[in-house]
Amino acid sequence: MRKVKIHITLKEGVLDPQGKAVQNSLQSLEYNTVEDVRVGKYMEVVMEDSDNLEKQIDQMCDQLLANPVIENYSYTIEEVV
Repeated sequence: MRKVKIHITLKEGVLDPQGKAVQNSLQSLEYNTVEDVRVGKYMEVVMEDSDNLEKQIDQMCDQLLANPVIENYSYTIEEVV
C-alpha cells in the first residue's frame, strides 16, 4: 500500500480571494510581516501499489482532484507501514 500526499495550488497569476482574505485578517491582527498568502488544498490518498501508480495519480489529479487550467499539483508517495 502507498500513501499519496497531494498538494494543489493556484497557478501564478490566478487571483486568490481566499488567500487575500486570510492575508488581510492576519494583518489586522498586526502580523504586518505577512506579504502574501495563497490558499491551496492538501489530500492524502491510500492506494494499492502498482506498476503505473504515478500515471494513475496524474490521471486522478487531471480529471477530478485539480483543475489543470488554473491549478498546479505535486505529490509524494510513501509506503504505508
